[in-house]
Amino acid sequence: MKATYRKHILEFKRPSGTSRGVLKTKETWFIIITNDKGNIGIGECGILRTLSVDDRPDYEEKLKWTCSNINLGIDKLYALLIEFPSIQFGIEQAFKSLESNSPFELFPSEFTKGNDSIPINGLVWMGEKEFMKTQIIEKLDQGFNCVKLKIGAIDFQAELELLKFIRSQFSAKIIEIRVDANGAFKANEALEKLKYLSDFNLHSIEQPIATNQHENMALLCINTPIPIALDEELLGVFSKEKKQLLLKNIKPQYIILKPSLIGGITGSLDWIKSAENNNIDWWITSALESNVGLNAISQFTYNLKNSLPQGLGTGGLYTNNFDSPLEVDGGELTYNPLSTWNVPWV
Repeated sequence: MKATYRKHILEFKRPSGTSRGVLKTKETWFIIITNDKGNIGIGECGILRTLSVDDRPDYEEKLKWTCSNINLGIDKLYALLIEFPSIQFGIEQAFKSLESNSPFELFPSEFTKGNDSIPINGLVWMGEKEFMKTQIIEKLDQGFNCVKLKIGAIDFQAELELLKFIRSQFSAKIIEIRVDANGAFKANEALEKLKYLSDFNLHSIEQPIATNQHENMALLCINTPIPIALDEELLGVFSKEKKQLLLKNIKPQYIILKPSLIGGITGSLDWIKSAENNNIDWWITSALESNVGLNAISQFTYNLKNSLPQGLGTGGLYTNNFDSPLEVDGGELTYNPLSTWNVPWV
């Protein structure tokens, strides 16, 4: 068995704003495994610079080491890559891909047969108020009944006006609104801002304050008028014991799982078990992977049978993504088994 790795720079169709800056390109990596029978497996290592805990100078060196030691097998490699969650997920995909009848059908189901779909939210990126309003209208016209707005980068009053605009058109029974602050609120002003936001019947707010303020976050979760979802707070928490302790101490209403950032399938299942032990709900979202990683996440997510809208509608962001069977239709992610892939290495 042999393995190689490749780098690919994804280019956004239009610059996409977050509280950490505007994204124009997104770097990603692939591990490709071949065996002596000529079978090929591929997995995406979806790193997010400045956010992933494995955003380190030795990242490519660790990829090279992983490929050189691929014969150790998935279990040993996964354990040795504990500080590199995106590579953990990459090898999980690659080994699963190698063992599958098709390199891209990792979890056969009614979804991959094209008989069922996954509800997803429509993502509205940060930007000037009119730009965000345009995106909102686009998502509503496309049939989404759940939209997620990135907030925290423009004037707070302008963001409230955007939410007011949505609610003036659609009630909470028709359109569900999620907001993601990416830790933008200061701890001493967060509760007041949450009270203003609560006027608009929001489903939830992601990561209202920055990470590693556990006492402040726990107080917010007790007193919040809006359900709080932890996102970035989960990164870098590796052991099952620490995952359980974090959720027990903070007691959020939701957690959000990005497999590329938390150790892939195994890491996600650990977090889900910890969440369910603490009566916390969850959903899964992409971390801006290409269609290769998004495909793996989507198939995995479908089999978990979570009825909440998932954050898996990011495949159309790039000019140079890979053709795939994944399609977005009216707020649902579908899989067209008649479509073909065009990944050049498989």
